[in-house]
Amino acid sequence: MAEARRGGLSARSLARALSAVRSFHRWLGEHEGIEAPAVLAARAPRRKPRLPRPVDERGVRAILDRAALQHPEPWIAARDVAVLTLIYACGLRISEALGLARAAHPLGATLRVTGKGRRERVLPVLPVAAAAVADYVARCPYDPGPQGALFLGARGGPLNPRIVQKLMADCRMQLGLPDSATPHALRHSFATHLMEAGGDLRAIQTLLGHASLSTTQIYTGVDQTRLMEVYRKAHPRGG
Repeated sequence: MAEARRGGLSARSLARALSAVRSFHRWLGEHEGIEAPAVLAARAPRRKPRLPRPVDERGVRAILDRAALQHPEPWIAARDVAVLTLIYACGLRISEALGLARAAHPLGATLRVTGKGRRERVLPVLPVAAAAVADYVARCPYDPGPQGALFLGARGGPLNPRIVQKLMADCRMQLGLPDSATPHALRHSFATHLMEAGGDLRAIQTLLGHASLSTTQIYTGVDQTRLMEVYRKAHPRGG
């Protein structure tokens, strides 16, 4: 393990390799009677948590503006803007946004969504998000009924998440944004921008639907990282 680390293997890759070795030795113990307690007790190296890579506020605005230009069909262009606006404005996972039924329209002051673990949460809805969804629905040529999907594909079926992913890929390529600018990055942006504005960590946990506060705390790392960047750039001795 030490030799692999010196050779440049990451802590994450080393942990995966060690897990495979442990599994093999557990199999040896169960089937061949070969015990290797030292292997099973070996600890994997600590891994630094991966910080989310949000899009800054200017980048989000540019993405939403660009999304409106990606399709020549007006109702599809309105749909693209609506789904991305809603993901960012409410901090939704892409599955949560595409899982909404038409009965959710018109959006009121709050929106009830079902996330991971079938956990429900109630989210505040910004007027700009409600307006974007209303514009899309007014233009949409299909009526799936109250229980049908809110966001529809070109043929009237539920919108495929790959369409949204491709939309983001096209927008980021045209804007020169990194590959990390995915639909899920808009959810990261939602949380990070709230944190930067002084949002309460517990409140952000509730809005994101995280079961554990430790999952939400990763955004404090993003905020601290940006704070230190600003400090180094702005402080007279920072350079």
